Amino acid sequence: MIVSWNTTNACNMYCAHCYRDAGCKAEDELSTDEAKKMLGEIARAGFRIMIFSGGEPLMRPDILELVHHAASVGLRPVFGTNGTLITEEKACELKATGAMGMGISLDSLDAEKHDTFRSFPGAWAGAVRGMENCRKAGLPFQVHTTVMDWNAPELEAMTDFAVEKGAVAHHFFFLVPTGRAVSIENKSLDAEAYEAVLTRIMKKQQTVDIELKPTCAPQFLRIAKEMGVETRFRRGCLAGLAYCIIGPRGKVQPCAYLDIEAGDVRETPFNIIWKESKVFRRLRTLDYKGGCGVCRYKGVCGGCRARAAFYAEGDYMAEEPWCAYKGRK
Repeated sequence: MIVSWNTTNACNMYCAHCYRDAGCKAEDELSTDEAKKMLGEIARAGFRIMIFSGGEPLMRPDILELVHHAASVGLRPVFGTNGTLITEEKACELKATGAMGMGISLDSLDAEKHDTFRSFPGAWAGAVRGMENCRKAGLPFQVHTTVMDWNAPELEAMTDFAVEKGAVAHHFFFLVPTGRAVSIENKSLDAEAYEAVLTRIMKKQQTVDIELKPTCAPQFLRIAKEMGVETRFRRGCLAGLAYCIIGPRGKVQPCAYLDIEAGDVRETPFNIIWKESKVFRRLRTLDYKGGCGVCRYKGVCGGCRARAAFYAEGDYMAEEPWCAYKGRK
């Protein structure tokens, strides 16, 4: 099971697609002691992978202390970062304190396009430098790419670049209109293009040794099965089933893009929220509506619950609108 924590709302970038609308540090973010207590509760709930994200997690002053604590309670600390703050020294410190992997964002092979998307001159060079510093330190890293209509044609070439740089995986994040991303919803893929891109990624997986994983695109498991592509993944949308996210102030929600509160770790221990939240319990019924409810792949796909909610006035159990399969039995 995987949990992601937005350690801070502070960020050195102002990305067009940011679901957290990050930039400045939020008021009343979890303290070091509150965070350590929460990490213990996460471990008690049975989680194993702990994603430190943001904002930009490396802007949190106590991040190394928290990584060390996470590892000490049996969690596997990994990161979601823009990579620009990973110096050689920082990469070595992260590895020494227990970090097991870094997910570094790169959205194009064209530096200008990446920098524009991230509203940060030098973002591309900084991300690539961060990858190289991780490699020097022996700290595993993977590349994270947000898929848009303007960068979809270069995805396979980006995978080749990830291989060249020594990445262990290339994960593709499909846009969900949340936070600032609402303003660029028209740049996301339609159902036909979405299906075509997922098919291309699965074809590419057959040619490279590193792991390729679409995120917020649960239909990839149906496509992989139909194409005979082997994958270690057994479930598409994990929101509330084997994944959730915690905000900078301790608010828990099913995923980064499904902005529905399931609990508050300042009021209720995380392990209790995970077990008893009404939101999580409803998601676990798999009682979906429309095509998702009758689809033969309901158990392995589940549709993107966040995208369903956005296009169905908040109903996170509604039919996934981007699916070309349309719930065939």
